[in-house]
Amino acid sequence: MTSGYTDPLAQDLATLTDAERKELEAHGFDASFLVERARLAREGTFENRVRGKVAPPSPKNLLPLPERGTPEARRLEDLGETALREGRCALAVLAGGMATRMGGVVKALVEALPGSTFLDLRLAEQAALTRRYGKRPPLWLMTSQPTHGPIVSALGPRLGDGVEVFRQGLNVRLTEDGRLFRDSSGSPSFYAPGHGDFPDALARSGLLGPFLENGGQYVLVSNLDNLGGGLDPLVIGFHLDSGADITCEVVQKRDADRGGVPVDYEGRTVILEEFRLPEDFDAHQVRVFNVNTLAFTAKALDGVKIPWTYFEVKKETEGKRVLQFERLIHELTFHLETRYAVVPREGTASRFLPVKDQKELAARAAEIEQLARARGMLSEKV
Repeated sequence: MTSGYTDPLAQDLATLTDAERKELEAHGFDASFLVERARLAREGTFENRVRGKVAPPSPKNLLPLPERGTPEARRLEDLGETALREGRCALAVLAGGMATRMGGVVKALVEALPGSTFLDLRLAEQAALTRRYGKRPPLWLMTSQPTHGPIVSALGPRLGDGVEVFRQGLNVRLTEDGRLFRDSSGSPSFYAPGHGDFPDALARSGLLGPFLENGGQYVLVSNLDNLGGGLDPLVIGFHLDSGADITCEVVQKRDADRGGVPVDYEGRTVILEEFRLPEDFDAHQVRVFNVNTLAFTAKALDGVKIPWTYFEVKKETEGKRVLQFERLIHELTFHLETRYAVVPREGTASRFLPVKDQKELAARAAEIEQLARARGMLSEKV
């Protein structure tokens, strides 16, 4: 490399307007880091798959939740109920998604049930817990650039009253050869670089410090559309009793299920997405998969710093192939003590009711309503 050489992407990034640069930097953008990632991609040294031996998880590391009604379940529920009554629990919902299979609208504002959006039901869940335990658990919504404004507008005066929003990170898409991609209007194309942003975005929000100072102990992170993933005393107690930094929820697989799986890797059980598995490892060997609901000991999130892996992801925008780099929250399982809970996916105790498109929403409507009623999210009039 000759003296005075400037990377082509660095030159491209220098053409961003002051407003664009300010917007990016306010949400964790690091230009030098992106330039380095793009260089690795151009040179073909970027590798999404892990190296080393991967094996199915040891059964002793996959612990079923105790059956409700048993003495052990009751003991754990008592722990969880005490934590809720003492205001030691918060619910963080990943609300940065657009419902691309539902017309490209903000997913939080899609009607999950007649007259009730996903956001409405999350707010109703918080209200039901407040009535039941006498303390309002904080509801934190991690939004993205396209969802932030509409969600703030939908919340109206409820924002700040036990409900807070904070934006995840922001990055710019690249062309396949690692240059800055601009859309048909000539503007850079922004994207959110994955739910692995959560710890850093939460730190930027300033919410965790006061929560800890007020005795906060437990943070549950769940996808917006998975209404099963809420603050359940049994799950809270299960996590608190373990002493682990993370409890990662998994469910038994069905034939069509795809996603991250727990595997044994380099002496610990971690979550790996299928695209990260070695080519000779068959993911079907693992009969459970991750549902993206994680319980954190709040102190473990405070100032957590790990050497994040950013994955090369190729997508299509305006008919053109683009490159982006993303990180996943489950990489924390590589570095923090993690316990795996096998949770139910049926009935009112279900912890897994995802909705990816209108067809799935229609198919799950009865299950969602049954669960919402059981958890106090719906009035008897609905």
